[in-house]
Amino acid sequence: MATIKTGLEILLTKKPEWINSKKLGLLANPASIASSLKNAVELINYHFPNQLKAIFSPQHGYYASKQDNMIESNNVIDPILKLPVYSLYSKVRQPTKEMFKNIDILLIDLQDVGTRVYTFIYTISYCMEACKLYNKKVVVLDRPNPIGGETVEGNCVEEEFTSFVGRYSIPMRHGLTIGELSYLFNDHFGIKSDLEVIPMQNWTRNMYFNDTDLTWITPSPNLPTPDSTIVYPGQVIWEGTNISEGRGTTKPFEIFGAPFLDTQKILEFLGPLPDVILRETCFEPTFNKWHGHLCRGFQIHVTDLKNYKPYKTSLKILHAILHVHPDKFAWKSPPYEYEFEKMPIDMILGSQKLRKSLEKNKVINNNLFDWQIDEEKFIELSKKYLLYR
Repeated sequence: MATIKTGLEILLTKKPEWINSKKLGLLANPASIASSLKNAVELINYHFPNQLKAIFSPQHGYYASKQDNMIESNNVIDPILKLPVYSLYSKVRQPTKEMFKNIDILLIDLQDVGTRVYTFIYTISYCMEACKLYNKKVVVLDRPNPIGGETVEGNCVEEEFTSFVGRYSIPMRHGLTIGELSYLFNDHFGIKSDLEVIPMQNWTRNMYFNDTDLTWITPSPNLPTPDSTIVYPGQVIWEGTNISEGRGTTKPFEIFGAPFLDTQKILEFLGPLPDVILRETCFEPTFNKWHGHLCRGFQIHVTDLKNYKPYKTSLKILHAILHVHPDKFAWKSPPYEYEFEKMPIDMILGSQKLRKSLEKNKVINNNLFDWQIDEEKFIELSKKYLLYR
């Protein structure tokens, strides 16, 4: 297998002329590493001495230590470089003019996880908007989509349910890298910033993260392994319910449940599910939902990675729980990701109709998950932005 070089490493190797003598900002977190495992902050500062002037951090903070949603991180000072670190998950989502006053170019190096609701991609879009507004160049250093670039799954967000977990109308599993997404956001969704993407070398669309020679560094606390990213496009829906998504366990999103679940009845209601095994298990979250209570539930084991549909699978499980436990199951109430009126599940699903159909129909109609038109339109739309074919 050829060694994969991320956009960060290409930048450090080629050192393009446009970066000479420019004052730099960098949006990064602990997962922004090179093959040496050194962080982008350290490397940019070393290779372009005295040019790095400001650092920016996404949700979960500069140290990726904030465990949950709507837990803000403060602006800090990098303890070694003594540079300001501006949190873009605090009082602001978009960098201010004051934050940009000492930079000419904003470099972005973040590890995405291939799922619509992951806020890093919208932080990138807000940064691109700020670069357009304040006349700065933005350069995205590309990284792999850890769940591959061949599969697109799910409905696109309806306009009335756009939010910080679905700012643009894209499917739940988008199949693009952050570089490709940035081109799509910039062109199709009209940001029109001065954007450049530095592509990777030797990454191909059929690769999952475990197919690469790269080291997985947790981009946020509850996606500790590449396996957790594989199930995340479906398992994230539990955030909109009173079912634990496994936060407070060693297998977040792979493990899920609640004290009231009758796992046998749920399995009987579901029948066989393709490409996975639901293994009954018990767990006690150390924080978050059902903290300190014994939960009954499942660990989801994927048996056929290439055919597995995480979004459809988890929605089927949700449908079963909803109808086996109509009196104990509940939707989470607002707020969720700074939306104080809309139901969190509607924001996650990008649709109110999907929730109502799950509630209403005891037997799943095959048309319920028929989002082929959305998928095909997005695949066609995204073709012009693909960097890896």
